[in-house]
Amino acid sequence: MKPSSISNSSASLLDNFRNPEIARRLLGEIRSRETHATLMEVCGTHTMALFATGVRQGLPEHIHLASGPGCPVCVTPLESMESAIGLACRKDTVLFCFGDMLKVPGVSDTLESARANRGARVRIMYSPLDALEFARNEPRTDVVLFGVGFETTIPLFASVVQRAAAHRITNLYLLTAFKLIPPAVDALLSSGDIRIDGFILPGHVSSIIGEGAYSFIAERYHVPGVIAGFEAVDLLEGILLLLDMISRREPAIKNQYARFVSPRGNQRAQDLIASVFTECDSTWRGLGEIRNSGVRLTGEFSRFDADALIDFEIGAVSEPAGCSCGEVLAGKRTPTECALFRSACTPAHPVGPCMVSREGACAAHYYYGGR
Repeated sequence: MKPSSISNSSASLLDNFRNPEIARRLLGEIRSRETHATLMEVCGTHTMALFATGVRQGLPEHIHLASGPGCPVCVTPLESMESAIGLACRKDTVLFCFGDMLKVPGVSDTLESARANRGARVRIMYSPLDALEFARNEPRTDVVLFGVGFETTIPLFASVVQRAAAHRITNLYLLTAFKLIPPAVDALLSSGDIRIDGFILPGHVSSIIGEGAYSFIAERYHVPGVIAGFEAVDLLEGILLLLDMISRREPAIKNQYARFVSPRGNQRAQDLIASVFTECDSTWRGLGEIRNSGVRLTGEFSRFDADALIDFEIGAVSEPAGCSCGEVLAGKRTPTECALFRSACTPAHPVGPCMVSREGACAAHYYYGGR
């Protein structure tokens, strides 16, 4: 089949991708295939969408889905959380973060508990521009912007840093915990720890980096990948494309989400990232340090690095006893195989980060598992 079999001439394109009749037909085609395969959805939004649409529950038993490290909240390491908590507790400092970072566990605190018990000054932002505006209006306060996200999010933070430089704002700092998806996929494949027959590649990230960023998956590892959208028909078409390539043993990277993703991606966004950041080695929760999988401020923008404000020690860190988030993020274990799942670890009282974010695999299994 071709990446997307749906005509763009229909009255409502999105309605077609949600059409239950088309979805049932595609699911029937998948069920008729005898190809056994383990497919990994890299993106956390895909993890939730596969459950919410019923696609995961409808697949035959010989097609197994493994969740990957595509939730930025989940892969933020303990060291970054400890830095964020320490900075938020620092005198005359305010830390801005997205709301889903509040409950991510550090060693003994979260940002939420540090705000309640230690006087940490933490503000939820709807946009990094909120921190920029606050810094402009409060010049005597150090304002730390906690930068978490993948290639989709990084350009917005880059534009905020550029604006801060242009307006000569000297009290805004960026704590970087950004991650890059292709190096993480490379690390998973090179580890040899798990068998992955095909990848459902992220739609949002791919709109920035384009198709070519994944060519190494097929060329070096001989594993197919499909960039897919987030509706039921998107996901089912993506899975069918993967099964076709697996059965024919013709690995390639295909783009089912062509209505949003172009071969080269968003060049302006790529240039914006490159003008403010440079690649660096980065630690992923559950995966360890991965070469060139993060970014740090570069050149004239280095003066905005929040590391300059860290005047406290970050001690030894270790994952909570019994928590399987690391193995879940690497696709080695399912959330339900964790002894803490639904007992000690719930969205209201998360032990590990995969239960915190709505895009986390553990949260997805908690809310949708069995339905």
